[in-house]
Amino acid sequence: MKHPERQQPISNGRPIPGYSCDQNGKAVSDTRIQGFLRRLIQGPHGASGYRKLTILLRRKYKLVINKKKVYRLCKSLGILLPQRERTNPVPKRVANNRVVNGANQLWQMDIKYGYVAGKRRHFYLASIIDVFDRRIVAYHRGKTCHTQDILRTLQKALLTRKVYGDEQKLVIRTDNGPQFVSKAFHAFCEQAGLEHERTPNRTPNKNAFIESYHSIVERECYQRHCFEDYEEAFSEVDRFIRYYNNERIHGSLHDWPPKEYLRLVNEGTITPAKIAL
Repeated sequence: MKHPERQQPISNGRPIPGYSCDQNGKAVSDTRIQGFLRRLIQGPHGASGYRKLTILLRRKYKLVINKKKVYRLCKSLGILLPQRERTNPVPKRVANNRVVNGANQLWQMDIKYGYVAGKRRHFYLASIIDVFDRRIVAYHRGKTCHTQDILRTLQKALLTRKVYGDEQKLVIRTDNGPQFVSKAFHAFCEQAGLEHERTPNRTPNKNAFIESYHSIVERECYQRHCFEDYEEAFSEVDRFIRYYNNERIHGSLHDWPPKEYLRLVNEGTITPAKIAL
């Protein structure tokens, strides 16, 4: 079988063939493929970009063709859709190595799922932990967890610890969840004088203290109960966090709970170790 005439090379590289093959190995000229493309965009697939058009050519016309070839053909026909501008809505400050030697210097914040067996539904627990004394300074539990829920939780934490106007800027460290990369969260931190830093992707060790707390919640709270409804789940979470802050012994805090540990540090009874992370 004679293949259609090949195009001349447009550069010093390999010549570009003027055809593609179908799944049976039969050559299909570029001119005919352009006809397929015109037909596709005149129908319900008119808003499809070159990547989706590549899939349609493969499925509908059984072509063996890659998206780069389809891009060139679409460009020659003038049917490329405008490229969406991809911009990061807020600047990203990457989590730095830090030394913490007092309260309200570095907080870590994250979201954990819980499960209500009686409803076969999940709930959310968003918590803020002070790296220095391990206290959960504020938290949100609910059926949803939107940006506004996160902002209310952060505002509650700031009021509880009375850190507004402190000379030393408080650092909030989070991952890259949608609530934390939102414009509203960035604006709140700017207005409150907070330094927000985000961990690189797939580096949970950068948020080790909140991750450790989540493992404690899972092991000592979630796994010990089978929640029948949301009210039971929320009540048990509230009880556990009170216990965690006020009674649970922490080996890394000289065997004191967070509340008592911070009191003893402030009194000068305990000399805290510097925390490098």
